[in-house]
Amino acid sequence: MGLIGMFAFLQVYSVQAILPVLITDFAATEVQAGMVVGATVLAIAIMSPFLGMLSDAVGRKVFIVGALLFLAIPTALIAQSPSIGWMGVWRFLQGLSVPGITVVTIAYIGEEFEGRAVTELMSFYVSGSVLGGFMGRFLLGHLHELIGWRAGYYVMAAMTLLGALWVTKMLPASRQFVANPNFRSAIQTLGEHLVNRYVVTSCLLGACVLFSLVGCFTFINLHLADTPYELSTGALANIFAVYLLGVIITPLSTTLLRRFGSARTVRVAVVISMLGVLLTLVAPLWGVVIGLAVMSSGVFITQSATISYIAVNVKKGRSLASGLYYMGYYAGGTLGAWLGGITYARGQWSLTVWLLLCVQILALLVASIGMIKTKSHAA
Repeated sequence: MGLIGMFAFLQVYSVQAILPVLITDFAATEVQAGMVVGATVLAIAIMSPFLGMLSDAVGRKVFIVGALLFLAIPTALIAQSPSIGWMGVWRFLQGLSVPGITVVTIAYIGEEFEGRAVTELMSFYVSGSVLGGFMGRFLLGHLHELIGWRAGYYVMAAMTLLGALWVTKMLPASRQFVANPNFRSAIQTLGEHLVNRYVVTSCLLGACVLFSLVGCFTFINLHLADTPYELSTGALANIFAVYLLGVIITPLSTTLLRRFGSARTVRVAVVISMLGVLLTLVAPLWGVVIGLAVMSSGVFITQSATISYIAVNVKKGRSLASGLYYMGYYAGGTLGAWLGGITYARGQWSLTVWLLLCVQILALLVASIGMIKTKSHAA
């Protein structure tokens, strides 16, 4: 589960490490650079509920493997991009395949396992996705310095193909999956989910979480590439090592969830994240790095708590429920890339920080009003 999460997210944010280079190479604006990040995120938001419905009818493993195979194609095509616009197109195509891995894997875990095993496997999956998010940025940043970002994307495509082959061999076939090809039933389930307190709260919270993460880790690169820091792509890639904290913290979050419940854990995690964002305003580079570490730790705990919240409380149409969650989650990320770009262009990093804090205050309100203590039975 951890490695599936890693392969799913290896490509999603990799471009963040080379944004300053792309702005120079393509004579692009901050908003255009942000939307290259947002293109993949937007496609994931659009496709998540539909691939969830399709997977409910077709199956789990075949979807995960097929999505990984498809993901390798636009990843290789990015290397041929003649303009920032074409790069956005290939990034969008990358995003179309990601829900076939993410949404379906969450449904697979919910079907094949019960009780504590679900929470623990979810945390390993989230840890893997965090590792993938780090590896993508780290590898591309250093590959650019070694062989250039275009050749670097060929390497990334090859890694994704290897991931597909590995999942084909290692992932056990579904035992509990029951096909539901009835489209009318799926639409009825969709209607039920749209008024389900658990699903709606999770979607709103997810939107706030990824808005913060994308907005922060996209435009901090431009801030650190500028004076007085003037970091290279390799140095920027090293900054993303703070992401690795999520690999350690996410499994620990299961202990917090069992002890304090989802609502309390999320509220504390969001406050921690807000403190981290404020710390990035500290002038020395070490202060910025500590701020990013604290901010991302709070985000990863929130994400893990929210995914477990859905898995525990939603028993019917799990794949569709997780699809809706990811739709909200990545819609928030798209807004973070777009509004973050506009804000950074107008007021640099200091104004971007205030935008992120406003969104995190909204997350606090959602957790306080919408979330109630979860119990391990269907609502």
